[in-house]
Amino acid sequence: MNRFLPRYVAVAAFAAVISATGCAALAQSAPALTTKEGEFVVHDFKFRSGETLPALKLHYTTLGTPKRDADGHVNNAVIVMHGTGGDGHQFLRPQFANILFAPGGLLDPAKMYVILPDGIGHGKSSKPSDGLHARFPKYDYDDMVAAQYALVTQGLGVDHLRLVMGTSMGCMHSFVWGETYPSFMDALMPLACQPVPIAGRNRAWRKMLIDGITSDPAWQGGDYKSQPQQGLRTAADLLLIAGSAPHQQQKEYPTRDAADAYVTEHVTKDLATLDANDLLYQVSASRNYDPSANLDKITAPLMWVNSADDFINPPETGIAEVQVKKIKNGRYVLIPISDQTYGHGTHTRAAVWQSYLADLLKESAKK
Repeated sequence: MNRFLPRYVAVAAFAAVISATGCAALAQSAPALTTKEGEFVVHDFKFRSGETLPALKLHYTTLGTPKRDADGHVNNAVIVMHGTGGDGHQFLRPQFANILFAPGGLLDPAKMYVILPDGIGHGKSSKPSDGLHARFPKYDYDDMVAAQYALVTQGLGVDHLRLVMGTSMGCMHSFVWGETYPSFMDALMPLACQPVPIAGRNRAWRKMLIDGITSDPAWQGGDYKSQPQQGLRTAADLLLIAGSAPHQQQKEYPTRDAADAYVTEHVTKDLATLDANDLLYQVSASRNYDPSANLDKITAPLMWVNSADDFINPPETGIAEVQVKKIKNGRYVLIPISDQTYGHGTHTRAAVWQSYLADLLKESAKK
């Protein structure tokens, strides 16, 4: 019997989300986090494309200490996976860390061992800009999850995960984890994605971004001497739209001048930090993602949360309501637009959805 019935919940009152779990108090007390960083190298990593990298470097950040049960199995490990273009450090920001990693929080490092990996092509892990440029292996989401599994099991010696959790791209990785290693975790919490191929408008803006970079005369097949600024400007514009939150932006930039200044600031920042090869690979990695046919292989309880103002995953498509029925112990929650939601970025606003994480951890706890 499914412990998470009903499978689909459209939240009628936002007050129910900001429940009596003390999230307001946690938000005001920034935790003094002790983190550890390291690198694990996988030798001769073979990608699904058939390409091989002699040494795949995987960077990670951890909080807390692994604990083992009477049989010697790790029972408190949590992996949290970032979105496209991000890295593990994004989860140390106040809107996430001050809620979940605070003393008494749901993922308090005093009781949980939290693993924050940098995915292939991201952060301090191996990526095209390290030197191979467009000759870097054409990785996809299955490669990224396989590498994460190697990091967790071989690099960190963890043989079981209490929770698999991810945002955006990491949300999609959560579905891949659940299908590929169904007995490896107690629970899954994907945030802000769909378990179907990247198509429709979601593919359209990605295609525009890719074409903007590759059609720039300065691209030179990826062997550019300086960043192709025209293509990257197109990419930065599209990234701004994809992550937009109309309700919030109307409040924060209520005049033409304020909105113009916001765009200028956003694009200028991106142009100073983006690498065209890295970004192209990051966006292209979703090209063959499609867990929809194997969702029934997921056996662990799964709590899937999207927000109604998400440009990338618009709820009006009705995709989630259909796909969640394939997941044995799955529940889908759609959070309505409010002063607390931030479009696609709601996935990192833990105060908005932490009550659902609390439910998931409670329901999936070992008896």
